[in-house]
Amino acid sequence: MTEKNEDGSVIIRDMTANPAPLGLIAFGLTTVLLNFANAGFFPVNSMILAMGIAYGGTAQVIACAMEYKKGNTFATVAFGSFGLFWWSLVLLLILPKLGLADKTDPMAMAAYLIMWGIFTLGMFVGTLKLNRGLQVVFATLTILFFLLAIGDITGSLAIKTIAGYEGILTGASAIYVGLAEVINEVYGRKVLPI
Repeated sequence: MTEKNEDGSVIIRDMTANPAPLGLIAFGLTTVLLNFANAGFFPVNSMILAMGIAYGGTAQVIACAMEYKKGNTFATVAFGSFGLFWWSLVLLLILPKLGLADKTDPMAMAAYLIMWGIFTLGMFVGTLKLNRGLQVVFATLTILFFLLAIGDITGSLAIKTIAGYEGILTGASAIYVGLAEVINEVYGRKVLPI
């Protein structure tokens, strides 16, 4: 939207919606559901795979494109990367079932998770200039990736279960930050701290 100042100069206002809540909630809900499985409540199944593709993956890629248009490099990289993380994770799980690839062995899976942990740690450093809620999301996600990697390396069911509960906390924190952004915007004031 454009407006003119009294002096005739043009002011351009960004009137597009904030895409961050979409990306945060998509990440959060999908993360909670996957980590219910990691915690042992139920096995990884089609519900989790569908969430990984449709909401965790696709919704975050959409949020990435919207953040790109807003010039937000951090959110573009975060939502694009984690959206495509969900796609890659689903592919890791379904390609062997389709006979298109061998099942990923625990050491290879640990390497995958360690690389995501290192990336997330780097993104956490970026959150130190942002709000506390995002700091919690990225700190807990970094811990989650490393716990899952340790679980794969050691084969410890206990560590994977602990990672599952920690992952539920990670997803819940992302849901909270996303919903807080929506609620605060709707009410036009800080209702929920971030």
